[in-house]
Amino acid sequence: MKNIISNINKAFDHRVRLGIMSVLMVNEHADFTTLRELLGVTDGNIASHIKALEKKDYVKVEKSFIDRKPNTRYIATKKGREDFQKHIDAIESLLGQQQLKP
Repeated sequence: MKNIISNINKAFDHRVRLGIMSVLMVNEHADFTTLRELLGVTDGNIASHIKALEKKDYVKVEKSFIDRKPNTRYIATKKGREDFQKHIDAIESLLGQQQLKP
């Protein structure tokens, strides 16, 4: 049981970070506006959680211009994908454990 819990990653323990990584795991990338709308949070909220994931090297940020408008998109890094999958596997294992008998 302790081994399973040790694979739960605190970097993903906030619902916004969990949401960001979930979106990026099933999409090649997502832009700022898409993440904000999908997760229903403020600009500042998305920005602060992206920074936390970027510090851990879980998310890569790409900035560009589309029709002269700035566009920021996010991509899950290889490390981010691997660590997030370990996190999800640990939660699934924990949920799949049989109830302990007294």
